[in-house]
Amino acid sequence: MSITVERKEALIKEFATKDGDTGSPEVQVAILTERITNLTEHFKSHKKDNHSRRGLLKMVAQRRKLLDYVKGKDEDRYKTIITRLGIRR
Repeated sequence: MSITVERKEALIKEFATKDGDTGSPEVQVAILTERITNLTEHFKSHKKDNHSRRGLLKMVAQRRKLLDYVKGKDEDRYKTIITRLGIRR
């Protein structure tokens, strides 16, 4: 269910805006998207796991807040994030 250390480091390297960047919205959204994708796969075989479903909904809400923040600051940055991650159409 959780992501591996190597995958997390790869996401940080791919989405970081500068060296040592782990807290920018781009990195946070990328990590949350990876965790959401993993949990979505988990629910395909564990349909009644409602405790984890609550965590999934919290992660989706947190990602939405981060994306709203970025959209308010810089619309082009927002569009870049969602196209790189394939979140929206």
